[in-house]
Amino acid sequence: MGVAPAINLPNLFTFLRLALTPFVAQSILAGRYDRALVLFFVAGVSDAVDGFLARRLDKITRLGAYLDPVADKILLATIYISLGAAGAIPWWMVGVVFGRDLLILGMVAWGLLFTPLRSFPPTLWGKVSTILQISAALGVMAARSGLAMPADLLLWIMVAGTLWSGIHYAWRGWGMLRSA
Repeated sequence: MGVAPAINLPNLFTFLRLALTPFVAQSILAGRYDRALVLFFVAGVSDAVDGFLARRLDKITRLGAYLDPVADKILLATIYISLGAAGAIPWWMVGVVFGRDLLILGMVAWGLLFTPLRSFPPTLWGKVSTILQISAALGVMAARSGLAMPADLLLWIMVAGTLWSGIHYAWRGWGMLRSA
């Protein structure tokens, strides 16, 4: 990582994503799915821009490395809680998304507390699960905005992908923890 100042242009885009999060939630809760879609799109663009600028301008910082995935997770978690609260998706689906994340956090915490492990890289299935969660949320918001979207199909694919990702992380994590 470079020695760029912690507050720089790429990190400002990450802060923008965090700042947009409550407005996305408010839009969903108010039934303004069209506005939520636009805000979620802008947040997504900010995610692409911050990484691009950090690499292109050599402005990678420790703050940005930690804050970027946290901002992504806060945005996605807030969207799922809001969709559940608005009755747009069943609460058990929100539980699947959070259950996977809590499983991963629990295994990482165990590893940090009781083993010498310090690296817990994401897996391909974890990235696929995130893409499916984003796609399903977009599909639900688009369908609620009146666009023809297969929201139910996207939700079921997201549930299957998230469950598989959780199983894969548990299997991989168990192996890592046992070997440590």
